[in-house]
Amino acid sequence: MRNPDKLALRSEAYADFLSGMNSSAIQTEYEVLHLMRQCTAQFGFSHFMIARLPSGEQQRFAERLVLSSWSSDMVRQYDAAAVFHVSALIERLRQTRLPIFGETAVLLNAQCDNAVDAIGALFAGQAMRNAFAVLMHTTSGEAFAILLSGARTEPDRAETADLYLTLLQLFETLERTFEAGVSARDKLSAREIECLRWAAAGKSSDEIAIILGISVYTVSSYFKTATRKLDAVNRMQAIARALRMKLI
Repeated sequence: MRNPDKLALRSEAYADFLSGMNSSAIQTEYEVLHLMRQCTAQFGFSHFMIARLPSGEQQRFAERLVLSSWSSDMVRQYDAAAVFHVSALIERLRQTRLPIFGETAVLLNAQCDNAVDAIGALFAGQAMRNAFAVLMHTTSGEAFAILLSGARTEPDRAETADLYLTLLQLFETLERTFEAGVSARDKLSAREIECLRWAAAGKSSDEIAIILGISVYTVSSYFKTATRKLDAVNRMQAIARALRMKLI
C-alpha cells in the first residue's frame, strides 16, 4: 500500500527539481550533465548515460556516447567488449517507445547466444544492479538511448511518468546544446585535432608527445584547450564529441 506522506514528499521534491530546471538558461553540455546528475539522484539512481543508437554494425560505444556519469575505465571496458550495437537494450528500444526496466548487465549485454561473460562482472554489485531506459528522438529524427542505473526497484506508474517527462525535458535541453557546439569545428587548432586523433587511436600522452615531437606538458595543454572548446568535462568526452562531429 502506498504511503501518502512519502508520495507527498516525492511530489514536492520533484516539483522543486523541475522549477529549478530553467532550460532557457542552459547553454552547454556541462550544465545538462549537472542536471542529469541531479535527476539521477532525485529518482534514486546512481549512474546514467546518454548515447546515440547505433546506425550500423560494429559501431563503438565510445563513439556513440554523449553524456555519462560512468568512470572512464568503465566506458573503456564496455567499449572494448563491442556489444553495444547488439545489446538487449538496443534491440528492445527499437521495438517499443515505452520505458524499459531490467537488470543492467542483461540489458547492456549482447543477446543470449552472443553474451559476453565480462559484462556481468563489469556491472555486478548493488550500485548499478537495475536500469531504467527510454528512447528519445531529436527533432530531426535521430534516436538516443537514456539509461539510469542503480540499486532501486522498478518505479511505479506515477513515478515512471514523472521520470519520463523529466528526461524528455532534459533531452530537449541537451539537443539545443548540439547546435551551440557546432562552432567548435572552427575553433580547434590543427595540433589539438592531432592530439585528439592519436588519443582516439589509443595512444598515451607520452606516446603522442614522441609522435608529434613536442613535450608531454604541451600535449596536456592541447587536451585542456580542446576539452574546453568542445564543451566537454574530460578528455574522453572531448574525444567522443570530436568523433561525433567528424573532426577526427
